Amino acid sequence: MKRLSTDLYKLPALELAPLLIGKTLCRRIGGEVIRLRITETEAYCGEADTACHAHRGKTPRNSVMYEAGGIAYVYLCYGVHYLLNVVCETAGEPQAVLIRGVEGIPGPGRVTRALQINMELNREDYTTSDKLWLEEGDPFPYITTPRIGINSASAEDQARLWRFVVK
Repeated sequence: MKRLSTDLYKLPALELAPLLIGKTLCRRIGGEVIRLRITETEAYCGEADTACHAHRGKTPRNSVMYEAGGIAYVYLCYGVHYLLNVVCETAGEPQAVLIRGVEGIPGPGRVTRALQINMELNREDYTTSDKLWLEEGDPFPYITTPRIGINSASAEDQARLWRFVVK
């Protein structure tokens, strides 16, 4: 299979998020490579987006979002679930796409649990890693909906149709 073009990671989150639907999330665990098609994503669009971790500026936790696109942003949510993001855009533009679901596994916490993704993979380079990467895949038709679980965001940002889900 062919890895995603490095140019895709330079796109803004709102362009990349729907393009990732149907692409393949790959994880090497021991000698086995698990490949699962992405079925759900959400876009997080920088400091102006009140749902984005970068909304209040750069911190040790979100500093990976300020790097050039093509790396993983993994964080612990509610002290329970690790969540996996694809950092995108150029350095200094903190944007990312959350991988919310893959074939057969709905929910971002379930995805990371099934693929043994944790903080050890934070900042992993999708373009060169032999542990975690993205490959081409056929696009799936999708719908857009408001993002989920962002109650602390402004009403305007909560209403944005920045979640992309396979039909």
